[in-house]
Amino acid sequence: MNARLAAAASALLLIAVLAGCGPQSDAGGAGSSEKPSSDAPATPDETAEPGPSPSPAATTKGVPLPTDCRAILSQDVLEQLEGIPLNDAAFGPSGVGEDGGLTCIWADPRADTTSLVTEISKMNRGPALDMLNALVTDEGFTCFTPDKGTRCEKTWPNAQYPVTDGRTLFWRDDVLIDTRYSNLAPTGYTSSIVKSLFD
Repeated sequence: MNARLAAAASALLLIAVLAGCGPQSDAGGAGSSEKPSSDAPATPDETAEPGPSPSPAATTKGVPLPTDCRAILSQDVLEQLEGIPLNDAAFGPSGVGEDGGLTCIWADPRADTTSLVTEISKMNRGPALDMLNALVTDEGFTCFTPDKGTRCEKTWPNAQYPVTDGRTLFWRDDVLIDTRYSNLAPTGYTSSIVKSLFD
């Protein structure tokens, strides 16, 4: 019963967070550094402190989608991914899709589980709100509001191997960055993409 109440409260908080994404000035500078607390292993970015609150709306509209998987990452993140193949044909379609979205697959076809897959696409506020609320309510994701956007994340043990899997999503200005990973979580990965797209 308490778990259901907690999930409902989290969903209501997420609604309030995304409802705060209307047109208003940004008085918060570079964005919030608030992050959720967690006993789980780190996600592609470091875990964080609790206390999400509605973030001011971002002022950038019509953010173009990226077309280069390497160009959206910092040098530090690229160094952490050194030696890992990018967009190997063995994993199917990647790169720029017909809808203009970008899929980046960092994985070696010789590895059983190590991979990092990011999809960057356009998603309007309504569908984003529905999806993120469902992740909180149905799957136990934790959401917070850094960098003038909304970020949701969760980690779990891999069902077959002794490694950590996870998913991190970041939504801002009708752009969704959705990353699923297994045994590959470079420090600062999502933040690097956010900085590249919005700063």
